[in-house]
Amino acid sequence: MKHTVPLKQNHEFRRLYSKGKSAVSPYFVIYCRKTGRPVSRLGITTGVKLGNAVKRNRARRRIRELYRTHEGDLLPGYDIVVVARTRVIYGRYRELERSFRQMTKKLGLTPPKGDRPQ
Repeated sequence: MKHTVPLKQNHEFRRLYSKGKSAVSPYFVIYCRKTGRPVSRLGITTGVKLGNAVKRNRARRRIRELYRTHEGDLLPGYDIVVVARTRVIYGRYRELERSFRQMTKKLGLTPPKGDRPQ
């Protein structure tokens, strides 16, 4: 992830939950907020409801890989938090990918057609 740094502070997560835009799918919820920084910041949340540590780590890896493969299509300068839902563990990767792309378009994280960021 070349244009992204981790989002780690609890108050930053809470600010996104309260003031950010959100999009929901059966696999995850994405919260985002424009910051104006040259890089984006990504946070991933997996709750205890997902299962044991092995399942939560698998969900985080899948979400991180989704983000990494589509990072070039996303606009920089956003704080993004992805909250995993139970289905992310068992869903097919193609379905997760389709859902992720739809949600990023809905939130305005992707540029209009023809304008890809560098």
